[in-house]
Amino acid sequence: MKIKAIIFGATGMVGEGVLDVALRHPDVESVLVIGRKRCDVKHEKLHEILHKDFYDYTGIQEQLKGFNACFFCLGVTSVGKKEDEYTRLTYDLTMSAATILARLNPDMTFCYVSGTGTDSSEKGRVMWARVKGKTENHLMKLPFKAVYAFRPGFIKPIEGQKNAYGVSKVLGVAYPLLKALLPKYVCALEDLGLAMIGVSTVGYSRKVLENPDIAGVAQLARMSK
Repeated sequence: MKIKAIIFGATGMVGEGVLDVALRHPDVESVLVIGRKRCDVKHEKLHEILHKDFYDYTGIQEQLKGFNACFFCLGVTSVGKKEDEYTRLTYDLTMSAATILARLNPDMTFCYVSGTGTDSSEKGRVMWARVKGKTENHLMKLPFKAVYAFRPGFIKPIEGQKNAYGVSKVLGVAYPLLKALLPKYVCALEDLGLAMIGVSTVGYSRKVLENPDIAGVAQLARMSK
């Protein structure tokens, strides 16, 4: 199956890396990036829509039809935010996009970037983990072909990324050691992108992918190239 993907968050570190992987992968036929500003990437597979209101897609809904995968990489830090603000920027924003995509593309696989430590019970003490858990749970209820929640921990950026965080670049040098010592808490951004492609083409037995799952699915996707 050839993937026709929509990517959100391509100007952030995770989205930039996932876009790079998608554009290079032979199973990806086309990519539509939706963002507030251009991602400054040129490729024959790539198309962009500049869109300001990430809570309302009615004006561009006709352009969102005909896709079978979504790699949702938008996200903000919870630092300095109260729960209602973080909920609006995480849960509300994600569900706004996912709800219309589920209606327009019922055969779509929706891949959501969550995070290690997400609270599926929605009742824990950590605010961001509860909100992420609520987002995962409600995404799973939408009428997509499939929904997968990815829970990366520390992410090693792809070499040469423009939008990689400084600390990620520094710690990325020590990634082989971190991977050996803490395999449950780290992943490579290359693997995250490959894992999204993997679940979109052949599926996966779990709906929530922790770091070891991401590495495993990525290896299978790499072997199939």
